[in-house]
Amino acid sequence: MHYDPEYLLKRFTDHFKQKYKVECISALHHNKRKTNYHIHLIFAERQLLDKPVEKIATRNMFYDEMGKHRRTKKEILDEAGNIRKRCRVVRKGEMYERKLFTKKNELFKADGYLDEVKRVYTDLINTFAIKEEDKLHVFEKNGMYLATKKVGKNNPKAAEIEADNKVRMQWNQTVDRALISGGAKKDILDVKREKISEEVKHSIEIYGNRPFFLADIIILAIKALELLISKVLLAAAKEVEKVVDVVHEKVVENDAPITEAEIKPELKVQESAQIQLPKKPEKPLLLSKYSAIMDLDAELKRRNDEIFRVERERSNLEIELSECSGVFKQKRRKELQEQISILDGKAEKMKAELSRMIQDAGYANASEFYTELFMVREEKRKYDEACKKWQQKCVEVKIEAQRNGTGKEQSRLSDIGRSI
Repeated sequence: MHYDPEYLLKRFTDHFKQKYKVECISALHHNKRKTNYHIHLIFAERQLLDKPVEKIATRNMFYDEMGKHRRTKKEILDEAGNIRKRCRVVRKGEMYERKLFTKKNELFKADGYLDEVKRVYTDLINTFAIKEEDKLHVFEKNGMYLATKKVGKNNPKAAEIEADNKVRMQWNQTVDRALISGGAKKDILDVKREKISEEVKHSIEIYGNRPFFLADIIILAIKALELLISKVLLAAAKEVEKVVDVVHEKVVENDAPITEAEIKPELKVQESAQIQLPKKPEKPLLLSKYSAIMDLDAELKRRNDEIFRVERERSNLEIELSECSGVFKQKRRKELQEQISILDGKAEKMKAELSRMIQDAGYANASEFYTELFMVREEKRKYDEACKKWQQKCVEVKIEAQRNGTGKEQSRLSDIGRSI
């Protein structure tokens, strides 16, 4: 989709003016084919006053070479008693200060300002994106994930940045796995804070700024996060039968016997068209995603379980390797090392495919996916509850209609009996 550069420039500039109520100017740069745009926007931190504020001297005022106000005239005089060069005197009744603008807007100094602007313009850019996968996402600086760096063209540190990005992506993939496994966001953030943020700070204090230490810190943090995943999955496996029993009991307890009218109220309407039943609740638009989201969640969990099985198999081989000692077991050690290497490659590929599956579905990461999943589940719960109340109301209306019909029939028979 091609957009006119002039239209885009005006739209983005006006958007900033409307949002922050300040004057601004901008320029749009693009490549030769006009397939890549970027905008430079300059805005005013101060507002122009409706009327300038002028200050009048009530007595003679003296200023030195630096423009600093001095109390007495002798402070700006030289040894001969003359006013030094670049010093000045403002006579009584003259204007010594004139303000045309207000103070700087504190909003533009606030810590959250840049993040807010990113979100404002990301939302605007996404209105131009037709496909879901083309939409942009704002990286959450204090979130669970680590940001990757752009390599750029002809970058002498390209290899170093790519290696650093690889480790960061491994951490992000592990975070996806932790969320799919059912790990709590707080626990993941605790691991990131303790094993990455604090370790980086500690490393800088001891060794100074050594960026190449970061990879080792992240790798150790990944191991800690994988341990958390193992604990969550093992605990879930032990409790699965108990959970199923509890859920079954709740379903049996909460589901009261449903009458024919509750199951098929539409048929009852056809049988007795004169009965006015209440209107059925409208299905929320968000529920149109319910089946696709739940299917994706089930597939993610299935693949995550497969990864966990591979990792457990690898752990068992590592235990065997650690116990495999002696001169006559060199062949077995070599076999175990080869098997572990194969499983490492297999697990790494499966983890990358797991995160890619989420991105192919139109989500930046697992956190964004599960945010929407929980929203859809809540909408489904509310809708099911509303439908249940509607069904109960239909039953009550039918019962009331039947009572009224029986009463009228008995009254008619009594009238016939009296006439006979």
